[in-house]
Amino acid sequence: MKRIISTSLSCSLCAVLLLTAVSCKKNYSDPSRATEEQVFQSAAGLTGASVGLQRVYSLGRASSLYNIISTTGLVTRELTLLNAGNLPEYQLSTGGAAVDGTNTMLAGLWTSSNKIIYDANNIIRGTAILSDKGYISGLIGYTTIFKALSIGALSMYWERIPAGIGTNVTFITRAEGFTKAVATIDSALTLINANAISSSFTANIPAGVDIVNTLQALKARYSLYAGNYAQALAAANAVDLTKRSTMNFEAGNPNPIYDVSGSNYNVYQPIDSTMGLPGDLKPDLADKRVPFYMVLSGSPAARFLMKGFSSGPAVAVPIYLPGEMTLIKAECYVRQATPDLTNALSELNKVITKQPAADLFGVGAGLPALPGTLTQAQLLDQIYRNRSIELFMSGLKLEDMRRFNRPTTERTRNLMPYPFRERDNNPNTPADPAF
Repeated sequence: MKRIISTSLSCSLCAVLLLTAVSCKKNYSDPSRATEEQVFQSAAGLTGASVGLQRVYSLGRASSLYNIISTTGLVTRELTLLNAGNLPEYQLSTGGAAVDGTNTMLAGLWTSSNKIIYDANNIIRGTAILSDKGYISGLIGYTTIFKALSIGALSMYWERIPAGIGTNVTFITRAEGFTKAVATIDSALTLINANAISSSFTANIPAGVDIVNTLQALKARYSLYAGNYAQALAAANAVDLTKRSTMNFEAGNPNPIYDVSGSNYNVYQPIDSTMGLPGDLKPDLADKRVPFYMVLSGSPAARFLMKGFSSGPAVAVPIYLPGEMTLIKAECYVRQATPDLTNALSELNKVITKQPAADLFGVGAGLPALPGTLTQAQLLDQIYRNRSIELFMSGLKLEDMRRFNRPTTERTRNLMPYPFRERDNNPNTPADPAF
């Protein structure tokens, strides 16, 4: 197993990451380390804690980012495992009963997500000591991005999620989890609308994250998952698709997918140019998104090598893609109470005909437009197909498979078992799903 390299996002403030999110702790004192009270008593401490959320979410093999992309990729057969010695990845690629509460990737995602939510709550409460309203809105907005991503991650993988953080917490449904993520985002957006984010805050966080557009994009995503199509459409329309929002990396603090898997043939690689899609949903041979995301390797170890957002140690990972927002609009038009197939097809064709040079990240199919004779069912099939291709290795496909009612034979698991650590310490932990 690779060692996890510490981040340079805010090294002087890394002590905040040692705050315990769940379970009991003993009060060992370290005079060289800032106490929790000290961290949450200044703008610098609160900002450092907020930057720490991005580190926990994005850096290393234990990060949420690695576990989300890898788990979904293996379960939905976007990826092929190259070495069965990677036990947690092997369990997920095998699926079924092979995935249980011992899986360290799922346990890691559960723990990191709950930790981020816990620390985010402390940061948001801690802003009460600050007087600069523009700084407060920036701090709460940035913190809320990682809190919402973490609530969303739990809701994408587990049938029920913790209602809060603490001892013997109760559980809510995953649908309620998505609604909770949206409510958290709405609180941040309301604050930002009242007090614009100050440049003094944005100067103190890592480059790459566009706070307002990211909040709107995540609101669109989780509103869609919650089945609130009018809200999802409005949020997607509010995203400025001319602006990027990314989590950035560097050689010393590398992109975790490249670092663990993309740089070698020891863990996993893309399954093949079908991207794991069956039958007539496979990518068109002329689809330019396939060579964006993978390249023929020339190695017998694996036919294809990942490219795209996993092609090097310093390659940034988008928090959302412009194409995701366009496809959300298309899906909302199809699924609303009175389907609008004309606007749905128009939005879908924006993605299908887009040339790579016209996309902020170079993701473009460059294909002819679909005809205007498609039925509602046919449009949904094409939206699913293009989400699978456009958003390849984004960690979103498992949720899509459930929403589009894809056969369970196309995935190795539907929902995940609860980590034994949770079950052993919380009597309210629900029963594991059968599949």
